[in-house]
Amino acid sequence: MRELHVLLPYLRRYWKPYAAGLALVVVSNVFNTLAPRFVQQGIDALDQGAPFSAIRTAVLLLLLVAALGGLARYGMRELLNSGSRKVEYDLRNSLYRYLLGLSSEFYDRYPTGDVMARTTNDLLAVRMVAGPALMYLVDTLIRGMLVVPVMVHMSPRLTLLALIPLAVLPVAMSIFAGAIHRRSEAIQAQFSALTSHAHENLSGVRIVRAYRQEAAETAAFSELNQEYGRRNLALARAQGMFHPLLAMLGGLGAVAVLFIGGRQVIAGQLTVGEYVAFGVYLAMLVWPMIAVGWVVSLVQRGAASMGRINRIFEEHPAITDAAEPHPLPPARGGREVRFEHVWFTYPSAADRGWVLEDVSFTIAPGAAFALVGPTGSGKSTVAELLARTYDPDQGRILLDGVDIRSLTLETLRNEVGFVPQETFLFSATLRENILLGKGDDGRLGRAARTARLDEALPALPDGYDTMLGERGINLSGGQKQRAAIARALAQDPPVFVLDDALSAVDAATEAEILHALRDALANRTSIVISHRLSAVRDADEIVVLDQGKVVERGRHTQLMANEGRYWELVRRQEIEDELES
Repeated sequence: MRELHVLLPYLRRYWKPYAAGLALVVVSNVFNTLAPRFVQQGIDALDQGAPFSAIRTAVLLLLLVAALGGLARYGMRELLNSGSRKVEYDLRNSLYRYLLGLSSEFYDRYPTGDVMARTTNDLLAVRMVAGPALMYLVDTLIRGMLVVPVMVHMSPRLTLLALIPLAVLPVAMSIFAGAIHRRSEAIQAQFSALTSHAHENLSGVRIVRAYRQEAAETAAFSELNQEYGRRNLALARAQGMFHPLLAMLGGLGAVAVLFIGGRQVIAGQLTVGEYVAFGVYLAMLVWPMIAVGWVVSLVQRGAASMGRINRIFEEHPAITDAAEPHPLPPARGGREVRFEHVWFTYPSAADRGWVLEDVSFTIAPGAAFALVGPTGSGKSTVAELLARTYDPDQGRILLDGVDIRSLTLETLRNEVGFVPQETFLFSATLRENILLGKGDDGRLGRAARTARLDEALPALPDGYDTMLGERGINLSGGQKQRAAIARALAQDPPVFVLDDALSAVDAATEAEILHALRDALANRTSIVISHRLSAVRDADEIVVLDQGKVVERGRHTQLMANEGRYWELVRRQEIEDELES
């Protein structure tokens, strides 16, 4: 239950509608408690041959309290259920905002499908606690507090006999609550696995089709789905035993009332009206008993789901703003970038050794810098560290002499335009994807021309206003990469990083784009990472990485003259190009 304490601040925001709703719970139960008394009066009036006016008065009063009680119950449902929707809305926004602030290390451990399950299915279970469960729990307590004293006043002995079976209720609730909680957690965990599998396969549906794996993936999904069904059935069995048990306990009380109460009526100890009213009061308690079982189920499922959500809130971003951020001096012709003895390994693969080992280099402001090396040498990791997706384990990275960890994330990411290897486009218009929050003061056209994206516009039905599919599926690989370059250019950053961002275009197009970029990046510091070594020939400095270490540095002609690792890479690529041609 302690997992649900996180809900309290969200409930406090809406304390007025909740207070009004709970007050209406009390009001509705007061009217409902009066109804059997008027039933008693009407029956006794008939039994005793009272004038019709007395019967009519009892009927009118019964109709009045029923109408008022119904209106009060409508109001309580409206206020409490709408309040729970607002709590769900706020909690979902808080969770989404928190997820956006978490570091890449978190997403290395949590699959997207699992996160989606927590922000949808789990939140639904939590809402049921904040609305229906709370409403029916208070309704049950208030009803018991109002009805039991009236029953005791009518017949203490009969009340005791009717309520004796309820002594079993706390024990039953203790046993079943634990079982429901455990099985609810298992269901939500399996739902996450099911969602992750579906998300992964639908995102990669073209690969599934290309390798004719539809049957295999369908079978895997079916197996996960069967397990999800089995876990739901296990919960249904627990609930299926719990609810009938509560109904049976209420039924035992009803048997006692029928047998003992009937004898008291025969003996003249109870009037017929009191006997009927007592039975109505007992029936009013039976529904809350059944509702208690439903409430216990909702609370346990909500607690299990809230625990899963809390585990996200307990995650702390590995990358945060500096406590006392330092300002950067105005940029003049780019920024100086310096790596000083940087060591790094990915948190999710710490047992595999260092990805970067004692990497040091300096890039002058406005310089054209290139980073090359074989696959797995750590080139992309350098770009990730500069954008501060991760922090180095040792050493530091400086921007104009300021450690990037002492900058706010907003400042740093305004300074560094990063085009990663894997292009991601949103399901929005091409214009929105390029500008990404910036106003169009002519930058859209300039960025598109520089990235040679304008050449693709005639093929798009609405030009810049063409709506892109998921991940930009209606663009070719080269068009997506050019859109990503245009997006980075539109942000106008002093430092521009291209991480093998032209791999999907042909060599001729790559040369054209890089030529256009030289003019656009003339007053910026540029870092080009490319597997095509022809793309980096004109760089002011080339650094060669191999197995996470800097093994060579210099200009193209110098490195070729040394006939070292760079020369080997160039010769190998020339041979590969010759074989392809």
